[in-house]
Amino acid sequence: MSDIYDCADPDQRSRGIAAAVAALQASRLVVMPTDTVYGIGADAFDSAAVAGLLAAKGRGRDMPVGVLVGSWHTIEGLAFSLPDVARELVRAFWPGALSLVVAQAPSLQWDLGDARGTVMLRMPLHPVAIELLREVGPMAVSSANVSGQPPAVDADEARRQLGDVVTVYLDAGPAAQQAASTIVDLTGAAPRVLRPGPVSTERIAEVLGVDTASLLG
Repeated sequence: MSDIYDCADPDQRSRGIAAAVAALQASRLVVMPTDTVYGIGADAFDSAAVAGLLAAKGRGRDMPVGVLVGSWHTIEGLAFSLPDVARELVRAFWPGALSLVVAQAPSLQWDLGDARGTVMLRMPLHPVAIELLREVGPMAVSSANVSGQPPAVDADEARRQLGDVVTVYLDAGPAAQQAASTIVDLTGAAPRVLRPGPVSTERIAEVLGVDTASLLG
């Protein structure tokens, strides 16, 4: 049986965060609001929980799960070597709707799927998400939907798709962007936009001082 907390109510928000922390520590799944779409999350370092997340979505290991962080500094310990271009994008767009694919630190003991030594990182622009992330640390988070279905933009839609496989639902109303984050791959010779989203390619090109076309190659 799932528990749902209305995060517009301060008391429910406090109890909901506490319940979500307890659920994550017990290898269970939670649904959380972000600025883009709602996410289904697990402790990033709990391999069994991450496997449960993939199973809940009906998603294979060939589509590894990204990681949400609660502060800029967290990524220093997660990336193998953070390129200057990553720092520029973080300064410009975090917290926000930009996900960065970087080489992960080889010492990390986690299993996010067949990520081939990379990890996708993002710091969301949402107070409930940030509060939870700062309580529990990095979380493996994917859009709160069954694979092949539209990402949930509110808690009700997430619950309709995922049901009682999720222990705690944190309801903070409709997501602001209602679109999945922009993804930029920084593991190659030059940055490349893998998925367009709320942060436009033009804005990224402007920050990096490159032609838009070079990001799409």
